[in-house]
Amino acid sequence: MKSFFKPPAPGFDDPLGMLHACHERILERLETLERLPEHLSRRGADPDARHAAERILDYFDRAAPHHHADEDTDLFPLLLGCRDRAEWDTRLPLWLEQLSAEHPGLERGWATLRPRLEAVVRGDNDAMPRAVEWIASTRRHLDLEEEHVLPLARRLLNADELRSLGRAMATRRDVALSHG
Repeated sequence: MKSFFKPPAPGFDDPLGMLHACHERILERLETLERLPEHLSRRGADPDARHAAERILDYFDRAAPHHHADEDTDLFPLLLGCRDRAEWDTRLPLWLEQLSAEHPGLERGWATLRPRLEAVVRGDNDAMPRAVEWIASTRRHLDLEEEHVLPLARRLLNADELRSLGRAMATRRDVALSHG
């Protein structure tokens, strides 16, 4: 029997699992964002639409900035320090450079969408344009991370590096860890 509940999200002791879980939540919000304009045209800014807009706003305002910093400040430099390891992939530096370069554009795209979602929360039926290009860019970005970077990180990073990454991610979120 399939459970109706999702398993608990990974913790800071599994930082790569946390990044993957974040990607899954981003994809969920993108799917909602794709459906929102049609919903608004059919049913207006009803409670469902307003709640959906609030959830998208909450996630991208709260979690996404931390996520980009987790990657740019901590994960990517750790990975670049693994050049001498057998599992190294020579394409990794180019992938990381591309991903880091995309973060500001994704953030600018979010800044453009944000006021539109706030208007939906206030009940504006006509506020939400289709965000096709931003959604597609975000999906391509996540695909590169999920298909190449995270699997490589799982092979390249050792336990000490993963602990360091988890500590940095916790610190960024002002979470005190009970272990070393």
